[in-house]
Amino acid sequence: MIRKVAILANGGDVSGFNAVIRAIVKTAEHNGIECYGFIDGYNGLLKNEYVKLSTGNDETASGILPKGGSIIGSSTNANVFHYKIQENGETVYKDLSDVCVENIKKDGFDCLFTLGGDGTQKSARDFSTKGINVIGVPKTIDNDVACTEITFGYNTAVSVAAEALDRLHTTGETHHRIMVLEVMGRYAGWIALESAIAGGADVALIPEIPYDINKAVEKVNERKEKGKNFSVVVVAEGAAPKGGEITVAGTRDNGAGVDNTKLGGVGQVVAKELERLTGLEARNTTLGYMQRGGTPTAFDRVLSTKYGSKAMELALNGTFGVLTVIKDGRLDYVSLEDVVGKNTKIGAVSGNTSESNIRRVTMDHDLVKTARNIGICLGD
Repeated sequence: MIRKVAILANGGDVSGFNAVIRAIVKTAEHNGIECYGFIDGYNGLLKNEYVKLSTGNDETASGILPKGGSIIGSSTNANVFHYKIQENGETVYKDLSDVCVENIKKDGFDCLFTLGGDGTQKSARDFSTKGINVIGVPKTIDNDVACTEITFGYNTAVSVAAEALDRLHTTGETHHRIMVLEVMGRYAGWIALESAIAGGADVALIPEIPYDINKAVEKVNERKEKGKNFSVVVVAEGAAPKGGEITVAGTRDNGAGVDNTKLGGVGQVVAKELERLTGLEARNTTLGYMQRGGTPTAFDRVLSTKYGSKAMELALNGTFGVLTVIKDGRLDYVSLEDVVGKNTKIGAVSGNTSESNIRRVTMDHDLVKTARNIGICLGD
């Protein structure tokens, strides 16, 4: 019998966090269930810091549908199964997950909703093995969570990137330049590929296809021969040349078990190479966090609401240890074990491992076929 539930939002912020929270709260209230939110993701769970969420008199979860970010915060560095702490002046790592389990039991929460990407859901799976009733909701602008066709936050990110391409297009055409746009996505090329199609780009370089810069040059020169002395290029931050490595902007120190690699800079690399090889001026724009913040699109508001409502419905039915998903265009759910795949080691949450089950672009996907059909160069 579900009487009291808790929500946590974890990982990088996306537009749609609050829409999911609102949907869970409203569905919970409709069924007489109390709803709470842990502050700052798994950090809040560890510290047992939470607030009551309501659309009633206090209105903590009211009016948040169009609001970006997360009203209960989030965390990008909290692997509680391998938590970094200072002890006697030294950095050590400890499994503090049992503290979280005790907090959940002490607080009387019958279910924990985890809003996050592959790392968040890996920890959710690990908590489910410890007897906690967990239901995951797939969040990430990267669209790389396994077992679902789309994550909330992705559509907004693509829309922002497409608008940027529209603006870069007019500048490139006016000044006869190659305009390069570097977008997020980490090790998956969904944002780059879909925004390239939506924004009329000529070249799209994605992590799944190691690129040959000469192929991009051929595309630019082909356009020049037709009298089009400008080109628009989209580059995913995780794209890499054939035989080369991804471009790394830096390395964080957020502890073991999380991906500490900070990607970035490949757009500038590509722009310089294209300028040298084509003779056209090239300019790079790195969109960065513009893709994460702000008002969610109508699509993401609806998707987030569907996900949140479905998650609460699953809790009411006693279905736990699962992730809400879109499968064949319809709401469904899968086991968190399926989401984890081969990444079964307790505490390992990084998406950048050979065992990780993140969803990448496949060469038989409709987006790849569409891009090729309309003449977008994919660097191969």
